[in-house]
Amino acid sequence: MSERSRRADERADNNSADQRSAGKGGEQDIRAELRQVEAELNARWPETRLEPSLDRIRALMDILGEPQRAYQSIHITGTNGKTSTARIVESLLRAFDLRTGRYTSPHVQSITERISLDGESISPERFIATYRDIAPYVAMVDASQPHPMSFFEVMTGMGYAAFADAPVDVAVVEVGMGGGWDATNVIDAAVAVVAPISLDHTERLGGTPGDIAVEKAGIIKKDSAAVIAQQPVDAAHVLLKYAVDVDATVAREGMEFGVMQREVAVGGQLVTLRGLGGEYPDLFLPLHGAHQAHNAAVALAAVEAFFGVGSNQTDQLDIGTVRRAFAEATSPGRLEVVRRSPTVVLDAAHNPAGAAASAAGVSEAFGFTRLVGVVGTSADKDVKAVLEAFEPVLAEVVVTQNSTPRAMPADDLAALAVEVFGAERVQVEPRLDDALSAAVELAEEEGEFAGAGVLVTGSVITVGEARLLLGKE
Repeated sequence: MSERSRRADERADNNSADQRSAGKGGEQDIRAELRQVEAELNARWPETRLEPSLDRIRALMDILGEPQRAYQSIHITGTNGKTSTARIVESLLRAFDLRTGRYTSPHVQSITERISLDGESISPERFIATYRDIAPYVAMVDASQPHPMSFFEVMTGMGYAAFADAPVDVAVVEVGMGGGWDATNVIDAAVAVVAPISLDHTERLGGTPGDIAVEKAGIIKKDSAAVIAQQPVDAAHVLLKYAVDVDATVAREGMEFGVMQREVAVGGQLVTLRGLGGEYPDLFLPLHGAHQAHNAAVALAAVEAFFGVGSNQTDQLDIGTVRRAFAEATSPGRLEVVRRSPTVVLDAAHNPAGAAASAAGVSEAFGFTRLVGVVGTSADKDVKAVLEAFEPVLAEVVVTQNSTPRAMPADDLAALAVEVFGAERVQVEPRLDDALSAAVELAEEEGEFAGAGVLVTGSVITVGEARLLLGKE
């Protein structure tokens, strides 16, 4: 165990002991310190401000002794489905008795969600300890570079250090934005996963799926395995050419693996997948929507590639273990039911492709007789296209805004919503709690057993804040 690891463990143990002895007061102290750490991180360049370079994160990794090379890794990029795919990959790896770390973004409710160990968010104590341990080295990098490290770069450094200190056997790492110059791309992952690419962050990544794929392809390393979800033709061409150029082994959804069959089931769906090693029948997946079945197929192929399935090392993963892993998969804020009577569903769709998938998923899985939307978006998204994707499934929409500076003002969102839905179907409630109450009241007009529901969507932040208001931890 490294000296940093011993210090982190000792500090976490001490914090836990203090919390046990001080009771509620100790917990309040820890929460206050976590808020202070989060404030220090938020004082840095935000995730939305980018200076494309790996120089700063490479410098930090060098000072820390290259912690990201202490374990194997699976790297995941794409436009939609990254987090769900990462969580299913993690569930599979853990079912095969591997200790895992998972790094994802953004968080739904708590910043600690971004770094997970063995399927659980890192504890506040350990999050604080990790930050305090690397902070002096971050300051050294800040002083040596033209620009200080960003929020996301420091978080990435924390994740990689926490995984080395745990230690984990394998890290499942989700790209923040893009791929080649994303701060996470200082790992040499044995498996690179490219989830579906569509238009998002076009001002930074390019105006077509093919342009966006150029940057995302950068996570595919020489002699690695590239697991590629179904893609637009121009994006697929870019990814395949890049993989060939770096001598990566390619597995393509629809060719080497894919979804063979799926049917709606209580609490999720029953899927039969074709993997790299053969057929995996009757897997229960407690996630809704066809897009989640495809995410599951990609995740399965990624883990097969990690274990060498399809390369004559082993024929197929144990079906019982795969079934258990799929049944335990979760993805908070992705068509997640958080209340009944009326049913309230949360979904973090925030771009047109994600909204279309969520609209289809909610229609298939729930069969609401009347669905009321609560929508709060970021101003920098293609908001009108998101609203158009949801219009066929929403009887009415309550527009609102979340608490972040990036949020589109409710009145501006309402103007777009009126264009899409018509004025008679749009209600404006700038406060999210008021919007939730209004949507529930509209749904209840159908009667207790009439099958009405509420869908909260438009932003990960909106969903996270709604989740907190509705009492979900």
